[in-house]
Amino acid sequence: MPGLPALCLRPRDLRRGAFLTLVFAVSVGAAAATGCWGSPEADEGRTAFASTAEPERGLPPAPAPGTADREAVARAAAEAVAEGKSGKKAAQEVVSRSGDRWGTVYDQGEYAAFAEDLDGRWTGVGLWTGRRADGRIEVDRVQPGSPAARAGLRAGDRLLSVDGHEVTGLPVADVVARLRGEAGTPVVLGLGRDGAVLTETVRREELRADPVTVRRLAGGITVIKVASFTRGSGERVKEAVREAPPGGGVMLDLRGNPGGLVAEAVTAASAFLDGGLVATYDVRGSERALYAAPGGDTARPLVALVDGGTMSAAELLTGALQDRGRAVTVGTRTFGKGSVQMPTQLPGGAVAELTVGTYRTPAGRSLDGGGITPDLAAGDGAEERARAVLGGLGVGS
Repeated sequence: MPGLPALCLRPRDLRRGAFLTLVFAVSVGAAAATGCWGSPEADEGRTAFASTAEPERGLPPAPAPGTADREAVARAAAEAVAEGKSGKKAAQEVVSRSGDRWGTVYDQGEYAAFAEDLDGRWTGVGLWTGRRADGRIEVDRVQPGSPAARAGLRAGDRLLSVDGHEVTGLPVADVVARLRGEAGTPVVLGLGRDGAVLTETVRREELRADPVTVRRLAGGITVIKVASFTRGSGERVKEAVREAPPGGGVMLDLRGNPGGLVAEAVTAASAFLDGGLVATYDVRGSERALYAAPGGDTARPLVALVDGGTMSAAELLTGALQDRGRAVTVGTRTFGKGSVQMPTQLPGGAVAELTVGTYRTPAGRSLDGGGITPDLAAGDGAEERARAVLGGLGVGS
């Protein structure tokens, strides 16, 4: 489904405490390598996820409040490059002053590396990391079987340095760039654990993550867990629904999902909807719409599980299912990331992704800022609550 936006996490999301996954897993929803430069295809977040749009050459009209002026960003980068300075750094300073909460700037290597994540693969050591309020970089999770896992790294370890370079206080994207590299190359990690300082040398590998997993519960319930909307994940959801037991219910688990490709979220929506509106979005005042494909399963009982880590494309899907009365949503309020970013190549090769618009649910609700309130509140017992809902809808009875 070409021409659709992509929503995911940017490093700035993480600095605001968003759930960190996927790309930042290696080493933190897009890519110079795939030509993703000029439409909202590579919209928001963690990482940047991409599409196949052509570079946007023109400059937009005056920016809306709270967004960066791309002309000013490009001019700052050009002036810095002409003076032999970093165009990325100069552009980021303009973005930071603009109040564009989700805008950020990447160098070519950082942006190209994110392309791998679209296929659920990347080269790194298997670490999910996050930046704390005081600038500390900590390990949030270690991928089982990865180089980091074999070296004994664990959640809660503090990442102090990479190949001798101090990382405390760095943006997460810069930490990611240092952890990335060619498969087989070594990287020396300086770690803090329980007051002690450790040094571990690990070798980068090509790693893979399965964004969609399926399990069966008693009573004919199928749990479809979507960790992120990488390439192919939408079709995986549709396949799981087709293979679910006749008359059984589905739990669509979107908890901790940071987003990804909007096209994949729309495909996932098509598993449960028979066509119709999924979301609208605007780009500088011009409204556009996203539609599900016809032929989805509209009869199977469905519960969507969400939490504060449900972001972007995952929120777009949740809002569509909720507004159209297709699913009962259970959990806690979602993150609230519904703005559109558009990437622009800058002089010197850097890439700026700046906010240009917002997404809305079929009922016209904005996703940005407030998030989505589930129909039924549930914390640790969300899955049990979801099973009770499905039981009330006749599943397993």
